[in-house]
Amino acid sequence: MDVVLRSLVIFLFIWVLMRIVGRRELSSMEPFDLIIIIVIGDLVQQAATQQDMSVTGAVLSAGTIGLMTVAFSWLSWRFPRLRPTLDGKPIVVVEDGKPLRDNMRRERITIEELAAQARLKGIESLDSVKWAVLETGGQVSFITK
Repeated sequence: MDVVLRSLVIFLFIWVLMRIVGRRELSSMEPFDLIIIIVIGDLVQQAATQQDMSVTGAVLSAGTIGLMTVAFSWLSWRFPRLRPTLDGKPIVVVEDGKPLRDNMRRERITIEELAAQARLKGIESLDSVKWAVLETGGQVSFITK
């Protein structure tokens, strides 16, 4: 039972941490970001199982985190009012070709990152973008004029 409670607390901590850290697609992560994720994974494993190196401890820990993931997904689906809290909200970062600096600053996105995402979608300039939306999964959707 101790492993389950530690795993529950760690899941909630990681969920809060990821909400604070912000949205990033795995493909747009820097090498350092990926290393940090791997280190966090190792630290979480040690905290969840402590000295319990048994298969049972690993199954309980992984099962708890898996069940919490499913529970959060179900809560988001079942109760739409919770969705912005659990999943986040899409954020408009460009409107009528003009970057919305406050939204970009809040999400820690630079104009260079936004322009690079636009180029990857075949958009030459942000001036030709009607809307650019940072989706809850970290990708940017572009709607051209």
